[in-house]
Amino acid sequence: MAAPGEGDSRIPERPEAQAQAPARAQAQARLRDQLQLVLGNRKNANAVFDILQGLEAEQEAEILDATRICGKLFCTLMQQGELFVGQLPGEEEGLSADYSAEVKYKIWMRHRYQSSIDQLFNLMMQESEQVQEVALCTLMKFVQTEGRWPLVSHEEDECYIFPRELLKSLVENLLQVERDTSFLLSRFQEYLEYEDVRYYVMAYAAEHIPRVMQSSKGDLLPVYQQNTFSLLSSIHMPSEQSELTNFLVKQQNKHDAWKAAKLKEHRRIFERLWLAFLKHKLSTNLYKKVLVILHESILPNMSKPTLMIDFLTAAYEIGGAISLLALNGLFYLIHHHNLEYPDFYKKLYSLLDPSVLHVKYRARFFHLLDLFLSSSHLPAYLVAAFSKRLARLALTSPPQALLMLIPFICNLIRRHPSCKPLIHRPNETQDISADPYIMDEEDPVKCRAMESSLWEIQTLQNHYHPDVASAAANINKTLSSQEADLSTLLDLSVAEIFEKEPKKRAKSAPLEFEPATGLLTRKNDLVTQHWTLD
Repeated sequence: MAAPGEGDSRIPERPEAQAQAPARAQAQARLRDQLQLVLGNRKNANAVFDILQGLEAEQEAEILDATRICGKLFCTLMQQGELFVGQLPGEEEGLSADYSAEVKYKIWMRHRYQSSIDQLFNLMMQESEQVQEVALCTLMKFVQTEGRWPLVSHEEDECYIFPRELLKSLVENLLQVERDTSFLLSRFQEYLEYEDVRYYVMAYAAEHIPRVMQSSKGDLLPVYQQNTFSLLSSIHMPSEQSELTNFLVKQQNKHDAWKAAKLKEHRRIFERLWLAFLKHKLSTNLYKKVLVILHESILPNMSKPTLMIDFLTAAYEIGGAISLLALNGLFYLIHHHNLEYPDFYKKLYSLLDPSVLHVKYRARFFHLLDLFLSSSHLPAYLVAAFSKRLARLALTSPPQALLMLIPFICNLIRRHPSCKPLIHRPNETQDISADPYIMDEEDPVKCRAMESSLWEIQTLQNHYHPDVASAAANINKTLSSQEADLSTLLDLSVAEIFEKEPKKRAKSAPLEFEPATGLLTRKNDLVTQHWTLD
């Protein structure tokens, strides 16, 4: 991956900038001359003001050129040791104190460097995305350069040199409370591939979130929380210690003892970051976004995933799509961390309502439902309750859902032979009022499913769609031990059904025993002999 800021010089110019090429070329030449003046002789130090003034220009092209020159200037000065190193005194204090002329120059130029940083943060809030991008890349170039040529002494930073304060300020500017910074956050994502940048970004964000959210006194901060989620969701954690190899700043001493070089420390701060974020009230939309990635991107990377039990159980109790999405996280904790949830199946049973067949998370939900009902140790009454409730829902389901539901129910009967009485009651009445099953009962123990039958499946044998009728007719046959493959049916859509239909081969149906060979009937028939075509 390219080092930070290397790509900013290749950002394409806009058409209006190309139209002003001659004037811009002159301005660029002037900026380059000023750059050479500052770098060539300390007596020309005041030329730095002309460069910094370009950061406040009205024309976007001038701002872009000045930003790039500014980056080259201060990165070069850091490499040459022309900036003051250590605790920076105030500008007036430093110039009036008993320092040598060289030290005073370095203090003065260090303050110009700080001024450029402040102006670059302001440019990150400009309307132009190109200006925002170049400002961000320049600041990250400063982070990289400060890491190689530190502006703090070893004693001040406990032997681990990293430009923490600059990166901390950058994180605070990315996490705006009232301004959407999604573009900058998407651009910043590439820098999170550096292990040390990712570690310190997580640490500063974990401090920033409680401070901002406490000031809101429990109210939602939708823009800030969305910005924060955009940052958090773009963090991809390594899975093994050996993967921590890509550092922006290589420590000269005791690199192995550095917290940013330890996967254990990464997971600890990652956990603290997400707990700080999820501790506060979220909007429904953001709640769903978190639950979608929770089981894959968050729980496996936490030191103690069980700390998320309260969050997940609370989400599971909310109902609707949020409960469906919480299933993934609960399944992870049940499967990997032996979570006990006494009323889990009762709550899962209550989620089976008509809406579950129409939500966009349908495939995810039925995949998990299939896993939860796969155990052979489940009691027969529980499996019968789920089978019966699904069969009742099938009566009002669209064809694409029925083509998944019917094989799903058949698979449940295959796994649990004790539920076969549900399909072996041919004399059972099809009158809903006489059915002992209680559809409105939320407790599967009390719904009396074992006393009923799957007459709903028999009813679907008269469905208008031939594939549904054919699938429902399978229940009349002896069910094989081989379960039906549901993977291709979970995401089945109406469009796929329509695309599939024309591809079917029509079976030829004989219209009479002896095919006709003549114009009207059979060849040489008496009728045809008296009819001729002129």
